[in-house]
Amino acid sequence: MTLNLHAAKQIIATAMKTGIDQAMKPLSVVVVDAGGHVIAFERGDGAPPGRFDIALGKAYGSVMLGIGGTAQRDRAEAQSYFVLAANGAYNGKLIPVPGGILVRDDAGQVIGAVGVTGDTSENDLAAGAAGIASAGLTADG
Repeated sequence: MTLNLHAAKQIIATAMKTGIDQAMKPLSVVVVDAGGHVIAFERGDGAPPGRFDIALGKAYGSVMLGIGGTAQRDRAEAQSYFVLAANGAYNGKLIPVPGGILVRDDAGQVIGAVGVTGDTSENDLAAGAAGIASAGLTADG
């Protein structure tokens, strides 16, 4: 299974709606495929500029390292040298915090990732996970 545009739009719509329903700050959401290539992106009304790069860094880091943003943060706290080296290898594109979420299919295979930014990292994660679940997929954040 691959992550397609229809599913990406569903993920984004639900993540954005979750943010609004839970009175979060304006969110920005990106969905990437298993190679880290952007499928879709949306920046909420009132979200600051530059949010694309933050959302992409969260998603890209998840798919490239094969672990969600929460695990990346924990790894950075335990082994900062590894995360710094990986970030260097990926030209500074990683943002290792919650809100970067792997997307898994029914077989548990990674088919992409979602990056959400705009509120607290934990709220970003919750909104992204809701979006992924709405598409019938599994979030691994």
